[in-house]
Amino acid sequence: MKFSIYQESRRGGRKYNQDRVGYSYSRDSLMLVVADGMGGHLHGEVAAQITVELLAELFQKKAKPVISSPGSFLTDSLNKAHDAILAYSNNHNLLETPRTTCVACLIQDGMAYWAHVGDSRLYLVRKGQLIAQTKDHSKVQQMVDSGVLTEAEAQVHPERNKIYNCLGGLHPPEVELGGKTALHENDSVLLSSDGFWGPLNIDEVCGYLGNYPAMYALPQLMDQAELRAGKHSDNLSVLGITWLEEDTAADDGPTTIQTKTMPLDSFTTKLKELDAEQILKGDRDVTEMDIEAAIAEIKSTIEKYSK
Repeated sequence: MKFSIYQESRRGGRKYNQDRVGYSYSRDSLMLVVADGMGGHLHGEVAAQITVELLAELFQKKAKPVISSPGSFLTDSLNKAHDAILAYSNNHNLLETPRTTCVACLIQDGMAYWAHVGDSRLYLVRKGQLIAQTKDHSKVQQMVDSGVLTEAEAQVHPERNKIYNCLGGLHPPEVELGGKTALHENDSVLLSSDGFWGPLNIDEVCGYLGNYPAMYALPQLMDQAELRAGKHSDNLSVLGITWLEEDTAADDGPTTIQTKTMPLDSFTTKLKELDAEQILKGDRDVTEMDIEAAIAEIKSTIEKYSK
């Protein structure tokens, strides 16, 4: 495989960042994940962290060096993340279970497969044209589907961020699968939280990705999204790749990854480490031991559900 990759997560106008992004790859398979801890839900960042880390752990255990059944793997992994979040909540006797949306994409054999829960999105862009997009699990999207709202009206609707499907909710998640889609040279695959796509329209996203590789297009789009949302901007996160043929001469520098020389049993993973001090922010008497214990508890939960 050969691809250039870019990931970034910003706090925006919020006090804390509850978004999490990460990716992991073997010689022949690549996993991309974005999770948006739901604002207003206690420890949303914990739910997002568990989800991203658990999917990376499961990927590393199953990609030998590819995933044998991508659709089943994505569905099972997101359901395990849901169960792990519930277990963490029960162990801590939380009155409100942490929750998160998630979008994940698996790429192997030149094909892209994806799954999502909630309103974190995936876009597949080819030559400036939108080839595929996930459909939000939101009340506003249901109104668009039924003809009550237009797409333009939905973009400014006051309840556009209300979703009915997530990980960590009272009901098991409805995991929606997408793909199997063949990738072409210079295709862009973009995963993002709603803080990124909300202030932008799809035409400008496709325009940027149609003219520039992800590593150049996405920072500019992040700047525009944050600027338009203003001082009350939500957390905003992106994870995107530009797909390259292995024999292409193009080289985008340090963000271009070529995997053909990797050993069969090796993996590379990039994700943000847990900020346990933030999770314990409500306790003024937090000690270093408390922080270490919080990290150990989450790591233990991930290890249990990655088996």
